Amino acid sequence: MSLSRLQINRVRNLGQVQLQDLQQVNVFHGCNGSGKTSVLEAIHLLGMARSFRGSSAKSLISHGKSDCVVYGLVNAPGYPAPVPLGIQRSIDGDIQIKVSGTALRSVAQLVEHLPLQVINADSFDLLTGSPGARRRYLDWGVFHVEHRFLEQWQRFQRCIKQRNKLLRHDKIRDAELAVWTRDLATTGAALGEYRKAYFELLLPRFKEIVSRLAPSLSNLELRYQQGWDRQLDYRDALAASAASDIEQGYTHVGPQRADIKVMIDGRLAAETLSRGQQKLVVCSLKLAQGQLMTEQGKARCVYLVDDLPSELDAPHCRKVCELLASMVGAQVFITCIERRDIEELWPQAGRDQMAMFHVEQGIVQKGVLEPRVAPTAGTSQH
Repeated sequence: MSLSRLQINRVRNLGQVQLQDLQQVNVFHGCNGSGKTSVLEAIHLLGMARSFRGSSAKSLISHGKSDCVVYGLVNAPGYPAPVPLGIQRSIDGDIQIKVSGTALRSVAQLVEHLPLQVINADSFDLLTGSPGARRRYLDWGVFHVEHRFLEQWQRFQRCIKQRNKLLRHDKIRDAELAVWTRDLATTGAALGEYRKAYFELLLPRFKEIVSRLAPSLSNLELRYQQGWDRQLDYRDALAASAASDIEQGYTHVGPQRADIKVMIDGRLAAETLSRGQQKLVVCSLKLAQGQLMTEQGKARCVYLVDDLPSELDAPHCRKVCELLASMVGAQVFITCIERRDIEELWPQAGRDQMAMFHVEQGIVQKGVLEPRVAPTAGTSQH
């Protein structure tokens, strides 16, 4: 999938922006606060019906306006013509989603049209944040490679909500609790198997990518924790925790407690690695997931990379650019302050598919790609 055209209306400081003839690599450069990140945010809104900065529509919509609108044309395999996507969010919380002029009733129908991978400051939550951030990362990948996942995930959410509601009551109806526990065991076991199978596919790709980005981190480990004793099936784990569940009023074990531990030398990576090393690990996680989504789910990702040079020196930034350029069919939207921060580091072979955009005070202007000057004899290139 790739965007060929993007129209942004009333998203933060972007009053009206029209971008034509988007390329496989699109670089947005400008000062802090100019609106670069807001362009990525608008694309995220188009693909996910929400911002990556939070769910509040009030902060997303331009000051004094009642709504924001993002429209795009997506080139997708199997479609004879670009597919139009449109999203409107109102300040009162109303959301309207259209694909090819047809209104959609759920975000799940939308996300398949524009699979996204985001690398930004919030991505550090994969190492330093709560287990919920890592579960969302895991489930985003499983959703795209296992078509049965969404239905089971929705069933599990209903089951655990009802079971916890019963557990909070003073008088528990044993027969009703048993029904919800049985259904929870079935759906929870299925979720655990989907996640485990996906993780086993993800792990070797992650190791290969992190070894290229940061060879010094070759002893890094990813450990999947399913949320209950791995020696027990989920039904038995629920039975073992039944007394604690009733006493404390909620379900203690299950997929809702799953996590991915990122370890190095027996310690959590977040406690050991520098900020730059953490960013390389985060990039490896996102690139590995995007690669797997393409291979297994036939979904070619759109990468939204905000301020890549931040926390990375030029050699490591170059390695990330090389890996992004190697992702089959991927489209990249990337921001930086100085255009040379990306322009000079991107592989020469991919420069014919690169577009540069200067952003200043909410105005986006397409620039001309400057030819790369080869070093002359007797000089070195740094």
